[in-house]
Amino acid sequence: MSAGPAQARRPARATPRTHHRLLLRRAARPGRGPGLVGPPVRTDTSCAPAPVRRLAARISLVRTALVLTDVVAVGTAVLVVAPTGRNGVAAASVLLLAVRSAARLHRSRLRLSWFDDLPRELAALVVTMGLVLAGAMAVQQNLGTRVDVAGPVRVVLLATLVALALRAAVLLAARLLRVRWGVGEPTLIVGTGSRAVELDETMRAHPEYGLRPLGHVLSEDLDLEMEHERAALSARIRGAAAQHRVRVVVFACHGADDDAVLDAAIEARRNGLGVLLLPWLSELVHDHSGVERLRSIPLLRLPADPRNRLSWRLKRLGDVVVAALALALAAPLLVAVAVAVLVESGRPVIFRQERIGLDNRPFTVLKFRSMRPVDEREQQTQWSIAGDARVGPVGRLIRRTSLDELPQLWNILRGDMSLVGPRPERPSFVERFSAEHERYTARHRVPVGLTGLAQISGLRGDTSIADRVRHDNYYIANWSLWLDAQIVVRTARELVRRGRH
Repeated sequence: MSAGPAQARRPARATPRTHHRLLLRRAARPGRGPGLVGPPVRTDTSCAPAPVRRLAARISLVRTALVLTDVVAVGTAVLVVAPTGRNGVAAASVLLLAVRSAARLHRSRLRLSWFDDLPRELAALVVTMGLVLAGAMAVQQNLGTRVDVAGPVRVVLLATLVALALRAAVLLAARLLRVRWGVGEPTLIVGTGSRAVELDETMRAHPEYGLRPLGHVLSEDLDLEMEHERAALSARIRGAAAQHRVRVVVFACHGADDDAVLDAAIEARRNGLGVLLLPWLSELVHDHSGVERLRSIPLLRLPADPRNRLSWRLKRLGDVVVAALALALAAPLLVAVAVAVLVESGRPVIFRQERIGLDNRPFTVLKFRSMRPVDEREQQTQWSIAGDARVGPVGRLIRRTSLDELPQLWNILRGDMSLVGPRPERPSFVERFSAEHERYTARHRVPVGLTGLAQISGLRGDTSIADRVRHDNYYIANWSLWLDAQIVVRTARELVRRGRH
């Protein structure tokens, strides 16, 4: 029996392979947005009320709800326990919140499972209890008074139990929002291969993971071997993210040019987007703290860009406090060095030179002069003055002990620099090294520093620029306050060693 007109016009069900061909054909259609391919973009697929959709487009609802859950749990425990034991209750409450935050119990996640976080809950409880007891013992030994820890211990235990109960309710509500109302993070997939199509289909079939795919970037019309096309990939992602309020970018483009994809991922992080990577040989990837699962597909979640974190504000606060105290305490030493430089080689005592800092912006760096004045061209083009006959005994001493860099504390106080960061370099060398070394300019996405990972790793003076670039970008990718503290300690140790020789 022949098919009717309606049956004849009905399209066949698209398999993953035919779906892939459809995605690529749709790339040239007008009205698709900046470089988007894939199923037609619908930013209003959620059936949640408009206020919920607007809120979900700006913040992570799950993360915010988990933070509020902990605050409510701790507040409830304090209200119950405070009448029977107030000593140390406030300190224990703050400590518990800090430990739970450090345990990443408030992180964004795809899989909303109460059981997945249970090991972290128990670890946070054990660490907090240990710190409370250790603090009580220290106070008791130093002050010679008995410290009652019953109140703080009860607060920690009760708050943990309340948090466990509330988190179960919050995660259940979040799953319902994702499945019933379609609340999720607007997601852009970079890649149009079979793995990218598989990700797209999995996200659509399983909204409980909270990713709402809006389309694909990186169709076959981009030749990423060409430098201008590599920049075009970042431009497409940036344009699509702005037009469709994308919050998450998933990179699933194996076989594409690594440099172009890496540059695009760096820019996406810097613009505040969540970045997930589909790893190569994903079937062999073992679950760990940085791996998320979309069903059985592993995705590596990159941490937020350092400057988008709360801890970065603490870094800036620490820079200001340390620089101000150091300038005050080192004032006699600064005067002594200034007099020595004046006696040896005259004025000016302070050496000023243009350097490149955050976002490739120039600033004037301050140092004690360690050799007689040179002309402007030599200042900007001479790479190193090590072994220069014009460097006198005072100059050699202050360079060996890094006393010539003490005036840079004023640069730190002004915000030109940080205590820890990539080394600031002169404009002519920045231009040259940017042309010769991949991602040299990526070093400038954080402020330059008085010391840094490259400097304490022996990369000072006439050493490999490629190694410096790798160390600086490693520092940025793995930045934490703890890493900064390690670099400062190792710098101090290195200065003491150099001072002895």
